[in-house]
Amino acid sequence: MAERAEFMDFVATRSDRLLRTAYLLTHDWAAAEDLLQEALAKVWFAWSQVDTPEPYVRKVLVTTYTSWRRRRWRWELPTDDLPGEHVAGAAGDLGERELLWRAVGRLPARQRAVVVLRFYEDLPVAEVAELMGCSPGTVKSQTAKALAKLRGDESIMTEVSL
Repeated sequence: MAERAEFMDFVATRSDRLLRTAYLLTHDWAAAEDLLQEALAKVWFAWSQVDTPEPYVRKVLVTTYTSWRRRRWRWELPTDDLPGEHVAGAAGDLGERELLWRAVGRLPARQRAVVVLRFYEDLPVAEVAELMGCSPGTVKSQTAKALAKLRGDESIMTEVSL
């Protein structure tokens, strides 16, 4: 019973921060809520063995996100015709933040996770490496590749200087 109370207290106090991390990974509130829910469900089964809950949950969150990105979504079909009203010149009206977010959204899952954890969550390289289950050198190289892709992204080069 005490474990359940601990878990519920953890969820109550930390879920806002973890949801923000999930949103930064997915850039979609509904997907972020689903991601966090799935991660917390996975953690519940291992809760009695967890020593440091927040880093553990964050690691589960990131690994669940990267596995989601690898899945092939068979029921979604890409199309050039988007539903809704098209507004001419709308891209020119976007702010720097939105342009940068779109560019981050085009990064591969691991690079996006590194950018979110390093720059939005402000975690050190060693902690990101531990969370992602890789070496600090991998984190550094993924960061460098992600920043190079962002710098080379034509859609934001005119608006945002990296």
